Amino acid sequence: MIRIREIELHEIRLPLKEPFRISSGLCTERRIMLLKVRDADGVTVWSECVAAEEPNYASETIDTAWMVVSEYVAPRVFGAEFEQAADVHPALDHNFRGHNMAKAAVEMASWALVAQRDGIPLARLLGGTRTEIPTGISIGIQKSPEALVERVGRALADGYRKIKCKIEPGHDLEFLHAVRAAYPDAPLMADANNAYTLKDAAHLKHLDVLHLVMIEQPLAYDDIVRHAELQHMLTTPICLDESITSVDRAEDMITLKSGRIINIKPGRVGGFQQARAIHDLCAKHGIPVWCGGMLESGVGRAYNVALASLPNFSIPGDLSPSSRYWERDVVKPEWTMSADGIIQVPLDHAGIGVAVDEDRIDNITVRKQTLSAH
Repeated sequence: MIRIREIELHEIRLPLKEPFRISSGLCTERRIMLLKVRDADGVTVWSECVAAEEPNYASETIDTAWMVVSEYVAPRVFGAEFEQAADVHPALDHNFRGHNMAKAAVEMASWALVAQRDGIPLARLLGGTRTEIPTGISIGIQKSPEALVERVGRALADGYRKIKCKIEPGHDLEFLHAVRAAYPDAPLMADANNAYTLKDAAHLKHLDVLHLVMIEQPLAYDDIVRHAELQHMLTTPICLDESITSVDRAEDMITLKSGRIINIKPGRVGGFQQARAIHDLCAKHGIPVWCGGMLESGVGRAYNVALASLPNFSIPGDLSPSSRYWERDVVKPEWTMSADGIIQVPLDHAGIGVAVDEDRIDNITVRKQTLSAH
């Protein structure tokens, strides 16, 4: 039985070690919303809402998510009794449209509460079978092809198993050709973050000679149909990210053949219940999946690692160690990666597998609100 009695919201500020640029904007500091969730028995866990500062990836932002958790999500879970964590998503989804990231922050915490209470690792509660996760890196848009080649070289030397290069018109073919010439066998992919339209199909067709693992979300964030037309033109697999917000959207992609790979971000789809359903659907249809990142703190990373332990996560995920982005993270121990690009799934501890540094969080909290059941 799950009975949530208190949700404490924290906004923290974490400056990135270096600016991160994608086609929709530049990020130099993350405003991150963390939740401290307590159940009726006093069990406490931390979770993270992955909504960004601006509505440039999704319609949600940290500020809209803060309001939605306070005004709509918390009232739905306070006073309710859930037999299992999988029951939380339907309760939040009924007559409550959108706001997946706000919902996911509480829905995923409910899974962590069960894992913590029952003394089992979160990965095992989800059905994970992997003990090690191969790790990829996401490299933001660079100023020149030479700069990108240098960054990719460093990433390969660090052991990363997949190199994702952000692209946009004017920063694509020349840049990727330079990387491929320097590293003929590197596992490269491109991420467009909706930067193109079908009018660019002939241009994107030139990617086929580069033998990329995939091109991620080249067209509009909510599109399925046009991606099907583009995939028909390309030999490079299309991976859908922003377009997949539910298991129904994943079914649409498979039916229309809009892509051959899915990036599952649990915050984007409303939490673990939908993420697992998409994983299972893709496994049934032979569609590989991987877990993307949203510049999370070590708290959000814990949830991603647990999800990525499921068996059909066969492509390295964006699960970089803490030191990739932060001078100091908010978890102990910080997330690390082996020399050959492996992150260990924490199976020796109950719950999310890492301790949250509450003193650190208190020191960098700029906004706080406590929500309680009456």
